[in-house]
Amino acid sequence: MSALPPPDAAQPTGPKPRLPASQRALIVGVVMLAAIVVWVSNQVLTQRFTETTKQRTEVRQALYTGAILSELQRHTVVPLLLSRDPTMISALNTQDYTNTSQRLISYVDEIGAASILMLDMDGRAVASSIREQLGTIHRNQPYMVEALRSDGTVFTITPLESGGYEFSFSRQIRDANAPLGVIQVKVDLAKFETRWRGASEAVVVTNSEGTVILSTEPRWRGLSTELALEEISAPSAIARAIEATARWAPYVDRAYFSGDAIMELEARIPFRGWRLTTFTTYDSVRERVNAVLALQIMAFALLLAGTFYMLSRRAQFRSLLFQRESAELRRLNDRLSREIAERKKVQETLKEAEQSLAQSSKLAALGEMSAAVSHELNQPLAAMKTYLAGAKLLLQRKRPEEAMSSFQRIDDLIERMGAITRQLKSYARKGGEAFEPVDVRAAISGALTMMEPQIKAHRVVLSRTTPERPVMIMADRLRLEQVIINLVRNALDAMKGSDTRELDILLTMGDSAVLAVRDTGPGIENLETLFEPFYTTKKPGDGVGLGLAISSGIITDLGGRLSARNGVDGGAVFEIVLPMLESRDVEAAE
Repeated sequence: MSALPPPDAAQPTGPKPRLPASQRALIVGVVMLAAIVVWVSNQVLTQRFTETTKQRTEVRQALYTGAILSELQRHTVVPLLLSRDPTMISALNTQDYTNTSQRLISYVDEIGAASILMLDMDGRAVASSIREQLGTIHRNQPYMVEALRSDGTVFTITPLESGGYEFSFSRQIRDANAPLGVIQVKVDLAKFETRWRGASEAVVVTNSEGTVILSTEPRWRGLSTELALEEISAPSAIARAIEATARWAPYVDRAYFSGDAIMELEARIPFRGWRLTTFTTYDSVRERVNAVLALQIMAFALLLAGTFYMLSRRAQFRSLLFQRESAELRRLNDRLSREIAERKKVQETLKEAEQSLAQSSKLAALGEMSAAVSHELNQPLAAMKTYLAGAKLLLQRKRPEEAMSSFQRIDDLIERMGAITRQLKSYARKGGEAFEPVDVRAAISGALTMMEPQIKAHRVVLSRTTPERPVMIMADRLRLEQVIINLVRNALDAMKGSDTRELDILLTMGDSAVLAVRDTGPGIENLETLFEPFYTTKKPGDGVGLGLAISSGIITDLGGRLSARNGVDGGAVFEIVLPMLESRDVEAAE
């Protein structure tokens, strides 16, 4: 390769040539024209597409209000008809409710109501389309009290523990001007929330007091619109959009269309002063406007590029620059080739290091699994030791029948140890093939039966609170009991040095099943590393720090989460949250 001429010899020594004034004016004119066209197009298209979006939103809003009003009107006349039904009047007079519930079930299927309930004068449910409600007392409920005070049909809204509302029409059942009871027809308005969630806008329905009673955002129910907007965090909230733009007006001059601006439209529902409000984002408007602006900008860019290309062809002095750049590219190419060769060598070295690391990881996993087996078998072994001591004492006292019960429990523990080893073998697979419908209450009872000797030995006061109804989840019962035993055992260890030893187990149900285990120990010092493997606050020999790590992994496999916190009055609180199993899923599994 021949040497390049020195820079002083290759470059012109005189001043660099400049474009003529006419060419510079042409380029500036094209740029200014492009800016004006884009600005005008943005204003016109924004206004046009915004108006189109508003019209579409108003059409959907009219459909929403019409659907709600139609649903309410369709159920208004049902209590009147049922209050005059001879079968219902006769059943209340004779107190023979043999066929009334079946009759109400057929009515529910015909009219599409959520449920129908008939109450006697004492507020007792004597007939219902939902048989689980039979015998329940509704004496002080608003729909019962208001219906007895009125001669017509009354509409009531009853708050639910889940955070939603129950809408119902109720009316007296009379015979010869004497009240016999109350008929209640529940209206299923929650189905509209499900339908609205598929739309692009947020929808809320407020009553005459401005309280949100229906919403696509469940956390908004029961709040005013202003408080509801404060419930959403700023990065994703509609409130942030309201701060960035003005309320709806014919011209949205103050809307910056940054992706957060919204359009708020309100419509009146001709029923008890209800109002329906929708919040529609301007994202679709911005996307359509940007698409047109992008085409315009691309066209001007091509025009400007063509102009520069034509002008550049007239610049003869660029030929020398191109030659110098070509030489520089060749040098860069040689340098790049050397760097590629060095990088290949580094990659080969890295591959060898990765293989070594993989082997080390296998050895670490083997050690962790061995420690896990030792930890999980400690509990059954401790229980077996306790039962053996009890059986020995019973045999000495000539009570062989009771000793046989202890031996049976030891046999069960041996089976459990075998099951634990099988579970630990499949722990790395994280499979769900052994999942089945499980009542959490039964799992709690099984775990407490296993831990009963230790609880008595530590003189711990046990408090267990569970619902009366089954709390069904999809899980492996053995692994769930394993987690509960780990939490109870940790609580017992934490309370060894405490004067007050109380263990509370609370099970609640709603959208999810929540199991809380609280102790009166000293609490948790380091919550961040609590669930890491081999982290423990116990003395050497008392534990290896794998119980909570394994328990967290099991709960994650079950689709839930395990968390810990310090209680307000002291002690530690461990909380398990698991998804509930729908009733239809239980039937399908059976």
